[in-house]
Amino acid sequence: MKENLEQILQKAKEEIRNCHNPFELDKFRIKYLGKKGVVTQALQNLGKIPPEMRPGRGKIVNRMKKEIEDALQKQKLEIKTAEKTLQLDSEQLDVTLPGRRLLSGKKHPLTQTMEKIQEIFLRMGFEIAQGPEIELDYYNFEALNIPRDHPARDMQATFFITDEVVLRTHTSPVQIRVMEKKSPPIRIIVPGRVYRCDDDVRRSPMFHQVEGLVVDEGITFAHLKSVLTLFAQQMFGPQTKTRFRPSYFPFTEPSAEVDVSCIICQGRGCRICEHSGWLEILGAGMVHPAVYQFVNYDPERYTGFAFGMGVERIAMVKYGVDDIRLFFENDIRFLEQF
Repeated sequence: MKENLEQILQKAKEEIRNCHNPFELDKFRIKYLGKKGVVTQALQNLGKIPPEMRPGRGKIVNRMKKEIEDALQKQKLEIKTAEKTLQLDSEQLDVTLPGRRLLSGKKHPLTQTMEKIQEIFLRMGFEIAQGPEIELDYYNFEALNIPRDHPARDMQATFFITDEVVLRTHTSPVQIRVMEKKSPPIRIIVPGRVYRCDDDVRRSPMFHQVEGLVVDEGITFAHLKSVLTLFAQQMFGPQTKTRFRPSYFPFTEPSAEVDVSCIICQGRGCRICEHSGWLEILGAGMVHPAVYQFVNYDPERYTGFAFGMGVERIAMVKYGVDDIRLFFENDIRFLEQF
C-alpha cells in the first residue's frame, strides 16, 4: 500500500509539471484534491483498514496531500510568472518615443454657445429667469394668445403628458410667469431646454432655446432692432449684417424673422446659406396686446418686444455645422474641435 501511495505521488508530480495554464491546473486539483479525488478517496479508505495500521498510513496520505498542495501552489506561481513575463515582452516600451500629450477637457459647444449668449445679454442689462420644463397648457399656449382651436398649435409639434400638461415647446411660458409676479420695467432672458416632435438633420426632439422679453413704457420696434443687431455683432463679429423679414407669431404683432449675413461666405452666397448670403437665427416681434390681458398690464401704457432663438441653430451658424445631431452624439473627434 505504501508503494502504491508513493507511485500515486510521483505520478501526481509528473502531471502537475505538465500543467501550463490555470485551466489545466484546476483540472489537476479536482482530480487529486476534489471531493472524489484520489487523495480524498485515500483518506476515506483509512476507515477500512485495521486500526493498528491507520496511524502509519494516515501519516503517508497526509504527507502526500501536503506535497501535492505545495507542488500545486508552486506550479500556479510559475504559470502566473510566465504569463506576466510574456505580457511584459509583448508590451515593451520604446523609451525613445515622445510622450503622449494629456488631453484636457473642454466645455460642450452648446454650453459655450449658451454661455456666450447669456454673457452678451447680461452686459446689456438683462436678467436671467427660469421656469418649469413640464408646463401647463395655459402658460405654454393660452396665455400666449394661442387658444385650443388656434392653427398655430400645429406648428409646435407638442409632447402632451395630459390634456392640460405638456413638455414646453418654447421658453415663452416663463414670460407670462414673470409678468404675473412683476410689474414693468422687465428685461429678461430665459435660457433652457424645450421639446418638440421633430427629428432630422436640423431639428431635435429636445433642444435649447433662449427667450428674451422687454416691457416698459415707450418701447418700440427700433429698440428691438437695435438690441438684436448688437447681439448679432457681438455673437458673430462686428462685420455681421442683420435683416428683418415679416413673419407671424400669435404672441407678437408685428413679427419678424431675423437673418444674419452668412459668416462662411460673408454674404456672397455658398452651400451653407443656400447661395442666399443670409442665415436665419431667430424670431422676434412686439408683444401682442392680447397677451397683456392675461397678466393685467395696461396695453395703452406699456409696450414691449420678445424674441426667441434656438441655441443649436446659433451654434450651427457660428461653427458651420450642418447636422444638429452631431451635438448629441458626443463623438470625441467632433467635440475636441471646440
